[in-house]
Amino acid sequence: MRDFVIRSLDVLIWVVGGVIAIGGIIGGLLAIGQGQMQGLLFIILAPIYAIIFCGMFLLAIGVYNNTRRTAEALEKLAAR
Repeated sequence: MRDFVIRSLDVLIWVVGGVIAIGGIIGGLLAIGQGQMQGLLFIILAPIYAIIFCGMFLLAIGVYNNTRRTAEALEKLAAR
Protein backbone atom coordinates (compact mmCIF):
# COMPACT_ATOMS: atom_id res chain seq x y z
CA MET A 1 0.00 0.00 0.00
CA ARG A 2 2.81 2.40 0.90
CA ASP A 3 4.56 1.84 -2.42
CA PHE A 4 1.32 2.51 -4.29
CA VAL A 5 0.93 5.85 -2.48
CA ILE A 6 4.53 6.86 -3.24
CA ARG A 7 4.18 5.93 -6.93
CA SER A 8 0.87 7.79 -7.14
CA LEU A 9 2.44 10.85 -5.55
CA ASP A 10 5.26 10.66 -8.09
CA VAL A 11 2.79 10.69 -10.99
CA LEU A 12 0.77 13.48 -9.38
CA ILE A 13 3.89 15.62 -8.99
CA TRP A 14 4.69 15.29 -12.70
CA VAL A 15 1.11 16.12 -13.68
CA VAL A 16 0.93 19.21 -11.45
CA GLY A 17 4.35 20.36 -12.67
CA GLY A 18 3.21 20.03 -16.27
CA VAL A 19 0.03 21.94 -15.57
CA ILE A 20 2.01 24.73 -13.89
CA ALA A 21 4.40 25.02 -16.85
CA ILE A 22 1.75 24.82 -19.56
CA GLY A 23 -0.63 27.13 -17.69
CA GLY A 24 2.10 29.71 -17.21
CA ILE A 25 3.09 29.62 -20.86
CA ILE A 26 -0.52 29.91 -22.04
CA GLY A 27 -1.17 32.72 -19.56
CA GLY A 28 1.94 34.51 -20.76
CA LEU A 29 0.94 34.19 -24.38
CA LEU A 30 -2.54 35.53 -23.60
CA ALA A 31 -1.01 38.47 -21.72
CA ILE A 32 1.31 39.26 -24.61
CA GLY A 33 -1.66 39.03 -26.95
CA GLN A 34 -3.32 41.78 -24.92
CA GLY A 35 -0.24 43.97 -25.16
CA GLN A 36 1.18 43.32 -21.70
CA MET A 37 4.89 42.65 -21.78
CA GLN A 38 4.76 41.04 -18.30
CA GLY A 39 3.54 37.96 -20.13
CA LEU A 40 7.12 37.38 -21.22
CA LEU A 41 8.05 36.88 -17.56
CA PHE A 42 5.31 34.27 -17.24
CA ILE A 43 6.63 32.42 -20.26
CA ILE A 44 10.16 32.38 -18.83
CA LEU A 45 9.48 31.89 -15.11
CA ALA A 46 6.60 29.38 -15.16
CA PRO A 47 8.73 26.46 -16.45
CA ILE A 48 11.50 27.39 -14.00
CA TYR A 49 8.99 27.37 -11.14
CA ALA A 50 7.62 24.01 -12.31
CA ILE A 51 11.14 22.54 -12.31
CA ILE A 52 11.80 23.80 -8.78
CA PHE A 53 8.37 22.59 -7.60
CA CYS A 54 8.87 19.09 -9.02
CA GLY A 55 12.49 18.92 -7.92
CA MET A 56 11.72 19.59 -4.27
CA PHE A 57 9.07 16.88 -4.08
CA LEU A 58 11.11 14.39 -6.10
CA LEU A 59 14.07 15.02 -3.81
CA ALA A 60 11.94 14.02 -0.83
CA ILE A 61 10.78 10.86 -2.63
CA GLY A 62 14.41 10.07 -3.48
CA VAL A 63 15.39 10.35 0.18
CA TYR A 64 12.56 7.95 1.07
CA ASN A 65 13.71 5.43 -1.57
CA ASN A 66 17.36 5.63 -0.48
CA THR A 67 16.40 5.14 3.17
CA ARG A 68 14.27 2.12 2.26
CA ARG A 69 17.09 0.54 0.24
CA THR A 70 19.60 1.17 3.03
CA ALA A 71 17.29 -0.46 5.58
CA GLU A 72 16.83 -3.50 3.32
CA ALA A 73 20.59 -3.82 2.83
CA LEU A 74 21.21 -3.63 6.59
CA GLU A 75 18.60 -6.30 7.23
CA LYS A 76 20.31 -8.62 4.74
CA LEU A 77 23.66 -7.96 6.41
CA ALA A 78 22.24 -8.64 9.85
CA ALA A 79 20.78 -11.95 8.65
CA ARG A 80 24.25 -13.31 7.80
